[in-house]
Amino acid sequence: MPNTNPQTGTIEAVKAKQLRAAEVSVANYAFFIGATNDNIDQLLACDYTEVPGVKLFLGSSTGNMLVDREAMLDRIFTEVPAMIAVHSEDEAVIRRNREAMVAKYGDDVPVAEHPAIRSSEACYVSTAKAVERARRCGSRLHVLHVSTAAEMALFSSEDIENKKITSEVCVHHLWWTDNDYARLGTRIKWNPAIKTEADRNALRQSLIDGKIDIVATDHAPHLLSEKQGTALTAASGGPFVQYSLPAMMELADQGVFTLEMVVEKMSHAPARLFGVEGRGYIRPGYYADLAIVRPGDDYTVTDADVISRCAWTPLDGTILHNRVVSTYVNGHRAYHQGVVDETKCGRLLKFNKK
Repeated sequence: MPNTNPQTGTIEAVKAKQLRAAEVSVANYAFFIGATNDNIDQLLACDYTEVPGVKLFLGSSTGNMLVDREAMLDRIFTEVPAMIAVHSEDEAVIRRNREAMVAKYGDDVPVAEHPAIRSSEACYVSTAKAVERARRCGSRLHVLHVSTAAEMALFSSEDIENKKITSEVCVHHLWWTDNDYARLGTRIKWNPAIKTEADRNALRQSLIDGKIDIVATDHAPHLLSEKQGTALTAASGGPFVQYSLPAMMELADQGVFTLEMVVEKMSHAPARLFGVEGRGYIRPGYYADLAIVRPGDDYTVTDADVISRCAWTPLDGTILHNRVVSTYVNGHRAYHQGVVDETKCGRLLKFNKK
């Protein structure tokens, strides 16, 4: 994602990330270019066979890359010849909600009020506007990390190949509800916020029905020190890549999804949706990107087991029953029983553009 330091809003910045990843990334990689209020020339000149699309923030979040000029939004949706992937929250609604919370609590707003600030209304209003604009402009729109039941009315259940408007859900929105803030606090503070049990249940059902196309992570490895504070001051986001597959398999064990659906929504469908060349399936001629999982291997997740440099997980203390034993990247065993092999690097992903 482009909301890094420095921001990835130019082709030069994308190339710098690609070069650095070629040196150090154990995983395969690709980087979105980020939209700003004044970089349309960069978006139009970008090579979208090496870049999955344009990331567009319709609500402020980590990195402060909000695009709020209507004329620029129209140009992006009309002229960009690639996927426009949106963080969809309405800034005016968020600002109004924040002011109401400050009036109620002062500066010490409890984290449990985070979904009242980053409300269902903020998500629905923004996504409805984005979908309307995409239809009007003929854009290829992908709505990132949907989090509300209300948004589901905006999506269809057609096959991915027949859609110009698609969506994804993150594992954490399928796992927790707002009841968990009391126990986990800022560890589950994400943008968009984790919301009600009714929202979570609607997201699960919409994934089954095909209104939501893929399962993703909104992996944001802030340090725990950065996660300290209130609903207003604690960093939003958390790490989730490492435990995303075991968590989804846990939901399959509980009967929420089938195991086949987990594979479809986390591997096959993402490869088709983004047009990733030669990946997402176990097929002759495809790259051998594989995860070897041992079912029925009970273990308790702890912060100490986290490979990410942030060294914590919101799943700390959770018992899981499916363990990733090894992963293979381009046929090379990159991870085995807790140890990462950094002797070979990943490759830049390539994208088919229809």
